[in-house]
Formats: sequence, structure tokens, C-alpha cells
Amino acid sequence: MEIIHSFNLSLWQWVWVIIAAFLVGFSKTGMSGFLMPVIPIVASVFGGKESTGIILPLLIVGDAFALYYYRRHADWSNIRKLLPWTYVGLIIGVIAGSNVNDKQFKMFIAISVILCLVILIYMEKKGENFKVPKGAWFYAAMGALSGFTSMIGNAAGSIFSIYLLAMGFKKNGFMGTTAWFFFIVNLSKVPLQVLFWHNISFKTLGLTIGMLPAIAAGALLGAIVIKKVNEKQFRILIIVMTAVAAVRLLL
Repeated sequence: MEIIHSFNLSLWQWVWVIIAAFLVGFSKTGMSGFLMPVIPIVASVFGGKESTGIILPLLIVGDAFALYYYRRHADWSNIRKLLPWTYVGLIIGVIAGSNVNDKQFKMFIAISVILCLVILIYMEKKGENFKVPKGAWFYAAMGALSGFTSMIGNAAGSIFSIYLLAMGFKKNGFMGTTAWFFFIVNLSKVPLQVLFWHNISFKTLGLTIGMLPAIAAGALLGAIVIKKVNEKQFRILIIVMTAVAAVRLLL
């Protein structure tokens, strides 16, 4: 495809881009934590802010696959509570994206994930005695943080995962709510990145089309793997992948 060739990447760079596309699909229908390696992989090939314009169309395609598998399992009440605050976070992220460098972004996101991870581990130890906050401030904080980290580095998956696990979501509800939430959020980010960051074009969309087979293969494998994981294993894997994501962002 002519548009794909216009990127002028080396063979190994294309290999990494294909791996990243595969992981996008796998993370959307399987383990969401596997999205985190995609961020440094694509950034290493295309650069910091430019990479967000490459990743976003890939994510939207991955979201579409996730909706195919889990569209009937969403909890819309939680999505509606978070979305207004998520949009606040997106706007803050757009503004910050023009004034803060990539290293500062990654440090902020990593600290946020680590703090949430500490809360999640504490919650697991407390078990049924753990009480999830019910106040509006809780939805506001989680929504705004999800929006900001999604806009800055497409790294909101860990934050949102902790929120859903804290709310006691089981596997199918977790996957369905995540699929719809990020499909809506990622679509909302497109005009923001086009108008303010100018990093999505027909060229980047052409790359997404070229990566469709890799995304589809990852999505299929993810859907198979997730069925073989029980609820306890699922929660443990989310915690582990969140920890790995936080460490990776600090490097």
C-alpha cells in the first residue's frame, strides 16, 4: 500500500509496529494491561506526541473488536457518571500537551498509576471489608484522571481498571464497560488531536488500515485467552500488569 510505504521505516521498525498493533487487539479483548507496551514501542518509532496520533486510530479499531465480543455487558450507569469528568480531564490534557514535555507526562502518569495500585492492593487485602467511596468526588477524580492520562499518553487503561475492580466488576462486566467507555473516549479525542495537536492525517489512517490484520489476530487471541482465565486469576493479572505499566513509565 502506497501510504504505508510513505513512512519510510526500516524492517525492524515495521516488525515493532506490527507487534504493537497485535497487542492493541489483544489488550482490547483480553488483558487490558498489555496495551502499556504499545506506548513506548510506538513512541520509539515515531516520537512522542506524533506517536499518540498513530496509536489512537489503532485503538479505535481495537475498541470496535472489543464491542463485537462484549457490547452487551456494559454498566451504563457507571459510564454516565464518569464521562462528564472524563471530558474535563481530556481538555486539561490537551492544554498540558502544549506546555509539558514527554518526560514530565510519563512521570505524572506513573505516579498516578502507582498510587492507584497501592489502593488496589490494599483493597484486595481488605476483601469484603473494603468500602468503595460513594461520593461524587470519587467519580470526579477517577473520571478526570482517566481523561487526562488517556489524552496525554493513552495510558488510562490502568486507572480505569482499578476503578472497575474497586467497584467489584466481574470479568464480562469489566470487559464490556471498558470497551464502551474507551470507544466513546477515543472517538472524542480524534477532533481534539486533529485540531490542536495536528498529529492525525490520512497518512496515519492509512497505517491503521494496513495494520488491520495484526489487530484482528490479536483481538481473536485475546478473546480466546480471556475465556480460560477465572475471576481470581483475572484480578491478579490486572494487578500485575498495572504494576508493570507503572514501572515501565518510570524508565
